[in-house]
Amino acid sequence: MSNLDKIMKPKAIAVVGASTKEHTIGSDIMKRLQEYKFTGNIYPVNPKGGIIEGLQAYTSVLEIPGEVDLAIIVVNSKFVLDTIDQCHQKGIKGLCIITAGFKETGKEGAEAEKQLLAKVREYGMRCVGPNCLGVVNTHPEIRMDGCFAESLPERGNIGFVSQSGALGGGILNILKDLNLGFAQFISIGNQADVNAETAMEYWEDEEDVEQILLYMESIQNPANFRKLASRISKKKPILALKAGRSAAGASAASSHTGSLAGADKAANALLAQSGVIREYSLKNLFATAKVFANCPIPKGDRVAIITNSGGPGIMATDAVCEYGMQMAQITDATKDKLRSFLPAAASVKNPIDMIASAPIEHYKETLKTVIADDNVDMIMVIYLPFLGLKDIDVAKAVMEIKAEYPEKPVVGVFMTKSDFFTKLSELEVNMPFFMYAEEAADGFNRLNQQRIWMERPVGSIPVYDVDREKAKHIIKQSIDEGREQLTTRESIDVLDAYGIRVCKSGFATNEEEVITVGNSIGYPVVMKMTSKTTSHKTDVGGVRVNIQSEEQLRAEYQDLIAKLTEKGLIDGLEGVIIQEMVKGNREMVCGIATDPQYGPMMMFGLGGVFIEVMKDVTFRIAPLTDVDAAEMIKSVKAYKLLEGARGTTPAQMDQIQETLLRLSQLVHDFSFIDELDINPLLISEKTGEGIAVDGRIKVRMEEAKKALTCECGGACTCCH
Repeated sequence: MSNLDKIMKPKAIAVVGASTKEHTIGSDIMKRLQEYKFTGNIYPVNPKGGIIEGLQAYTSVLEIPGEVDLAIIVVNSKFVLDTIDQCHQKGIKGLCIITAGFKETGKEGAEAEKQLLAKVREYGMRCVGPNCLGVVNTHPEIRMDGCFAESLPERGNIGFVSQSGALGGGILNILKDLNLGFAQFISIGNQADVNAETAMEYWEDEEDVEQILLYMESIQNPANFRKLASRISKKKPILALKAGRSAAGASAASSHTGSLAGADKAANALLAQSGVIREYSLKNLFATAKVFANCPIPKGDRVAIITNSGGPGIMATDAVCEYGMQMAQITDATKDKLRSFLPAAASVKNPIDMIASAPIEHYKETLKTVIADDNVDMIMVIYLPFLGLKDIDVAKAVMEIKAEYPEKPVVGVFMTKSDFFTKLSELEVNMPFFMYAEEAADGFNRLNQQRIWMERPVGSIPVYDVDREKAKHIIKQSIDEGREQLTTRESIDVLDAYGIRVCKSGFATNEEEVITVGNSIGYPVVMKMTSKTTSHKTDVGGVRVNIQSEEQLRAEYQDLIAKLTEKGLIDGLEGVIIQEMVKGNREMVCGIATDPQYGPMMMFGLGGVFIEVMKDVTFRIAPLTDVDAAEMIKSVKAYKLLEGARGTTPAQMDQIQETLLRLSQLVHDFSFIDELDINPLLISEKTGEGIAVDGRIKVRMEEAKKALTCECGGACTCCH
């Protein structure tokens, strides 16, 4: 038995702070428990005793005669710690602390919450809250409404976690209008103990909970969230509304990767890698929940549209195709059957237009026929009011067929008066209904997204043979000199140590060395300054390209020295790097940026001068699996360029994928790397390889010092 069973499936509840005073939380919770007909015993606790809501009240939980599983605590915050002690003495293992006045109020409240959690841990309890709305379980054997929302809960198949109590209460109040119901609801409040991850794990094997909804303002432990969500979402959909989408902090970053990153991109990457379907509004969250509540996961992405009007059918087709789904190819046998009862003017191609005169029987027969077609995975039924048909009668007829054939998703699009949806809320619906085709197409897209995730291989994290000691030595040298920013030369050497394909190159500190290196590599070459004080070389003319001869190389070097001297930048010059000139006009970018909460984020996308303008980049949280890396490459618009558009050499996708995975291993081994850019990762026109022609690495100085003096070199938990 899970400890959360004491909270979510109690046989007896003590309401500590129960009250006879109207419109208080202690009074409302007592009323809700009774009105919803909780199947167990309810024990009101109030220092004055007496009778509350017709039940004997006890002056302390210690006076209660029977066993108690759950204490719902609504006393003043200064009495909460003593109440927990009494609950422990009574043997109560489940707490739901509604009381506010803890860490949300400042330093003193935070200290009280710390003591609260210490007691909960010491006593082997589980605690929801503090500062929360309460908990609900609608199962007929339990019927617990342990919160103070105005409306009684609607029965359904959703497990819902809300970090906001007020928002959760508002949602409970509008469930009936949404045609949705909950199996269980947890308002986690300050989440001192029970948080979204606890709830997800609890619901993983709860048959009553068929989908999980999350309203989150923060993710406390991103690594644990990813581990749990990526496993649970393979069994049942997880939908999340993650609030707080500002990019605060991103402006402080100096790298391209850092400046394009931000907290919300990190959250987005984490949710995507965890199989969580992210929504950006409550409206969309519940629209998607409505689809999952009433539709099975489809076997594919082939959509059939049934309509009584051509225009909406065409708009629905556009919406389906814009999501990358397919319009189903209706079989000849299905078309023949449709022709046998539809009028000659009807179109039996997809979208199937039954024309405006279609009676209810045509809706039923057409839906029955199309559901049976093996080429169809999902069906959209569109209705516009014509010829005196009643919208609610058509909806009932369609639901009747859906009940007979439940194996495929069917969604209704009823472009009619809004009171239709009010009437629906009075019925037992078995399929979702929307006003517009675009909403239905979005629902199908979410179903398809879940199907693809459930079929997606888990992936593995490869470990490559690298020269870790060489990389460590290079980084340590920079740290010893007090530099958090590695030079270009050092950065490229670290990448080379990790098996990342870099340009053939050499380092030179004077004119004669420059000529020797250039001649050994062979022309054309590129010359790049490497400085301990200047990181953005192009801003000071520190990059010279397409140098065709020894004479040109000599002239470019002399000009560089003159320009740096003129600008007062010569003292920081370490030397120049002479590189092979890789020919290619496809420039990509790879990088790492560290989010304070989510850790290292990997970036891939269109690079070079386009990176800041086009922002065609994608992010994932490290460590990457091979599947993550492959998805990153395919998810950018520039993927078409990599495939070999207009006769160019196709890029070596496996080699680019390996580059991302080697970077992921690098940041795992040296977790104090704060930022890293390979820009550009140039795609060779000759071989299709992704070649790192430039690199920048920046570390977190204090963390790096600590890690590099530890025997592990920075890869163990003791360094973090």
